[in-house]
Amino acid sequence: MHAYNRLPSSGHNTPSPPASPLRSPRYRRSKAGRFGPAQLQPGRTLPQRLAWLLLSVLLRRQGIFLFAPLIYISGMLLYMGSVSFDVVPVISHRPAPGSVYRSPQLYSKLRPDMDSDNSSADAISTIWKHAYKGGGWRPCTNKSSGGLPDTNGYIYVEANGGLNQQRTSICNAVSVAGYLNATLVIPNFHFHSIWRDPSKFRDIYDEDYFISTLENDVRVVNKIPAYIMERFDQNMSNVYNFRIKAWSPIQYYRDAVLPRLLEEKVIRISPFANRLSFDAPPAVQRLRCMANYEALRFSSPILTLGESLVARMKERSANNGGKYVSVHLRFEEDMVAFSCCVFDGGEEESANMRAARERGWKGKFTKPGRVIRPGAIRINGKCPLTPLEA
Repeated sequence: MHAYNRLPSSGHNTPSPPASPLRSPRYRRSKAGRFGPAQLQPGRTLPQRLAWLLLSVLLRRQGIFLFAPLIYISGMLLYMGSVSFDVVPVISHRPAPGSVYRSPQLYSKLRPDMDSDNSSADAISTIWKHAYKGGGWRPCTNKSSGGLPDTNGYIYVEANGGLNQQRTSICNAVSVAGYLNATLVIPNFHFHSIWRDPSKFRDIYDEDYFISTLENDVRVVNKIPAYIMERFDQNMSNVYNFRIKAWSPIQYYRDAVLPRLLEEKVIRISPFANRLSFDAPPAVQRLRCMANYEALRFSSPILTLGESLVARMKERSANNGGKYVSVHLRFEEDMVAFSCCVFDGGEEESANMRAARERGWKGKFTKPGRVIRPGAIRINGKCPLTPLEA
């Protein structure tokens, strides 16, 4: 007997029997063992049968797939040819609540109730009788009685912006100078392109009173000594200028400004509006409060005019015991333009505000990547109050 060998031998080859031909799917063996047409599986729904039939036709006629892209492209071209490009579909959406200025409509709706309410006079009269949440007013500063160590140098700042920004810049400058144990030079008021007010510190505030009030906490001088300015040819523009980011923490001044101050003995910070964070240690806040509530006093002409206005308001408020409320609207062109808020002036208002922003802050609001969202600004409560709202 010979073992079966799959490799061809040196002699004759024994031919293998031919493979059985595949049976047609129609005559394969069924589960019953008989040959017959293939049966669809029971339980299929009509959509499943139609899908199966379509798939079978596509598989048997594979040439259809070659023409499918052509059929699709032809259909798209026919559809696009029937669409008019002059008609652009408009997608309307409702603005988010609080994103649109609607105060005039709201006021007209509430005005009848306001006219019928007679309790407003009593509510106003109780403002001066009760402190907030039962608390009382107390001073935020205590004057220091100790001496000051030797100064680390001189700080010169330029207070830019309007009157309110200049006031906060002065308070922040006092805080920074005290924190760095530096001598503060009387701040210079930057000439504003909108207000065009040439006033200096002495024209607005009592300079001598400011210096004497802070003498035990922060050194303040009118000008830098001449022997120091000799190194800079008596020219302040030659002094190193720090351009500090807005709302910088007080620690930044310690880490970045103090080393240069110790080296140069005089530094300049311009601009200085909003260049110190509100969050600061108690010692820094104390100097802020002292500058704002005690050291800053208006000059004699302004103080005299203010006292006359107060006396007149008390006289004309005799029915309320001489009590009155003073409101500064601050709804001015530069304030509204800087806020980037939209009111009810339409396209004319938008054009005027764009022009005002470009005049006052050239390129600040049009730089690449700057996105202005008036609706989001209003939702966040950062739009100035109109006279109607105030």
